[in-house]
Amino acid sequence: MKRIGPLEKKYVLEVLENEFRTSANSEFNTRLESQFAELFGSKYAIGFVNGTATLHTAIAACGVKSGEEVVIPPLTMSSPALSVLQNGSIPVFADVDRDTFNITAEGIKSVITEKTKAVMPVSLYGVSPDYDSILEVCKKNHLFLIEDNAESFLNTYKGKLVGTFGDFASYSFQASKHLTCGEGGMLITDNEALADRARKFSGLGYAGVSSSQRKITKKDIQDPSYNRHVSLGFNYRMSELTAAVALGQLERAEEIVNLRIKCAEMFSQTISSSTSVIPQKAPEGASNSYWTFAMVLNTDKPETDWYDFRNLFLENGGDSFYAAWKLSYMEPLFSETVQKDKNVWQKYEPGLCPNAEYLQPRMIQLKTNYWDPAEAEKQAEVLHLTLKKWEAR
Repeated sequence: MKRIGPLEKKYVLEVLENEFRTSANSEFNTRLESQFAELFGSKYAIGFVNGTATLHTAIAACGVKSGEEVVIPPLTMSSPALSVLQNGSIPVFADVDRDTFNITAEGIKSVITEKTKAVMPVSLYGVSPDYDSILEVCKKNHLFLIEDNAESFLNTYKGKLVGTFGDFASYSFQASKHLTCGEGGMLITDNEALADRARKFSGLGYAGVSSSQRKITKKDIQDPSYNRHVSLGFNYRMSELTAAVALGQLERAEEIVNLRIKCAEMFSQTISSSTSVIPQKAPEGASNSYWTFAMVLNTDKPETDWYDFRNLFLENGGDSFYAAWKLSYMEPLFSETVQKDKNVWQKYEPGLCPNAEYLQPRMIQLKTNYWDPAEAEKQAEVLHLTLKKWEAR
């Protein structure tokens, strides 16, 4: 299977043949948003330039103000934390579960203050958090729920598609994600007021755009007395070329996701009898769409063993695998700069999130984006050999 196939190329050529004429310059965005919303049973979908812009927009559309707080996990790429900072708000870190690697209701409850306005869980590596318990906390404390689903697609939680639980759900089309157009993002919501604010925020605050109206008309804008900007907004809009590729990917979504799952199942079977690595678990009633196949190296010496395991895997013919990102609050931006903000009450130092700190140096994520299953099968054989040698030391 090709990562980018004939369908995506066909759609891109159609955009180029239109020569970016204004009259045809939203056709693929409109089709993409409509089909994306239909897939999730959502009332509104809004395309973006990337999946960090989606998070920034969702926070702003929820009305979170400067100095107010958004609860996020530390064990993820730092875009959630950066999007909170972009809004002038304060990221507050809640610990994760050692089995699922995801933020927990207990962790959220422990850091809620009177300034907390939203929670942004991440469905890490293709597994959702336990949404029943998190929704209970959000409802009790009147908090917005923003799903960050950059690493998950078509996975479910208790029979419902992940993406249907929050006030907003955010998706990324960055190069490594399930569906890609190089860069891009999508927000979905059922709330018309939130969709309206999000569309305006992503479109320079234009008066003529709304939850369902994605562009201003010539009739409106070619008026010397027209008031264009009614609110603060950024140019976060998705381009037609990007939308054309994303639409092709969306129409192939089931095929693309199922291939990742098939690759991951090979790795799962390979490690089933090993005690040296422990796979990520899903909450009860949840499925995994496997952005990567994530596991934890079972060691008391991760500072040396993680590197030794990686080197052994490479020596045996393995592809380079992913390490976990440094915890967001351990990054110099946060520990040395954000920490000085007078509104930051957490101490960005070791001990803040013990479970996340245990997991991060031990985590291994094997690629699942093999478009020929034979390549994944070869990597599964390498993993088997590596574990055999590792356990024979």
